[in-house]
Amino acid sequence: MAPIDSSRPSKERDETRPLGLVQCLGPGLITGAADDDPSGISTYSVAGASLGYAPLWTALLSFPLMAAVQLMCARLGMVTGRGLAGVIRLRYPRWVLWGACLLLIVANLFNIGADLAGMAEVTGMVTGASGLWAPLYTAIIIALLFWTSYATIARIFKWLTLVLFAYVATAFLVKIDWIATLRATFLPHITFTHDFMEVLVGILGTTISPYLFFWQASQEVEVERAMGRSLRQRKGATDVELTNSRNDVVIGMLYSNLIMYFIILTTAATLHAHGNTNITSAKEAAEALRPLAGNGAYWLFSLGVIGTGMLGVPVLAGSCAYAIAEAAAWRGSLDRPPARARRFYGVIGIAMILGTVLVFAHVNTVRMLFLSAVLNGVLAPPLILLVVLLTSDPTVMGKRVNRPVVRWLGWCAFAVMLGAVAGMFLL
Repeated sequence: MAPIDSSRPSKERDETRPLGLVQCLGPGLITGAADDDPSGISTYSVAGASLGYAPLWTALLSFPLMAAVQLMCARLGMVTGRGLAGVIRLRYPRWVLWGACLLLIVANLFNIGADLAGMAEVTGMVTGASGLWAPLYTAIIIALLFWTSYATIARIFKWLTLVLFAYVATAFLVKIDWIATLRATFLPHITFTHDFMEVLVGILGTTISPYLFFWQASQEVEVERAMGRSLRQRKGATDVELTNSRNDVVIGMLYSNLIMYFIILTTAATLHAHGNTNITSAKEAAEALRPLAGNGAYWLFSLGVIGTGMLGVPVLAGSCAYAIAEAAAWRGSLDRPPARARRFYGVIGIAMILGTVLVFAHVNTVRMLFLSAVLNGVLAPPLILLVVLLTSDPTVMGKRVNRPVVRWLGWCAFAVMLGAVAGMFLL
């Protein structure tokens, strides 16, 4: 792969200074919000209910690690003009490429099934009507991805990120022990047991998730495709573009971890404090919240699951399509109509259908939501390794290789997740 001369402003732009914080928000914000999908909400609920305030410190740990990895992915897409799988295809042997894609697909299909099942259960709970909610959500999401433009999808996703504030509001409807909260936030407590390590892997897996790596890089490319730029025009990145992307990613990851913090806080202050320590899904958490925190908390928590699913599931299916299309060198983009990217949209449709099949495969929905996060945690380390190596390679990034702090945080993310997974299996 020829080195990229990224020191030159290869992209014509009117911008001469970084955008304001609101203006710069885009792929990073959407990626961060999509991370808090129903599987993530269930994982945080399990953590708060079973361990109380103790896991709150993990938000301070995961934020810099998650931000560093996603920043690497964003820079990779901007500098090379390709998605993550596309760069792996040019840089590494085919077994590495398709091995990485296989890890992603396995995790994503399980995650899609878990999220659709969680959305269906919560919808049935709040409406009081049982029905084929999972296929209905599948049809809505497929229609959204197939028959709207990328610009429309991006706008919808940005508005959907607001639903996550429901979990911040919920926290202020319950009684919180603020002294215990501050102690648990700033004084990490680790119990070397299998159950604790499994929860830790689940938390890390649902924050630093494989599908986010592929989605982030591909979305940076999509933004430029929407501007009409060819591959040659997309290569390279100016200082202004990288600054705007950094602000977008940092804000998006901060938002994601803030929501995680408040979900753990809410379930710790209500469920764990009242002895409900065996909550195993977002649905059970919502049901248990009603007698403890009132109808307001119940409705906010429940509707948040549905809203985040409508954001997270399209990202899961879309990241599968981007990865396979880039790996196989297909033409594929959400900015193209289905008639011009049949195989790309075919992957989206197949991923959604297989995820829906899992809902009806008599897999325990309660456990599946949590285990999908654990699976992401197990599969993430090798993909983080690839991201760090690629973005530290001058033949790939030119002069835009990782700065020492970002590279160090990337290696820390790899080591922490690998250590947590090893601890879970060994204890």
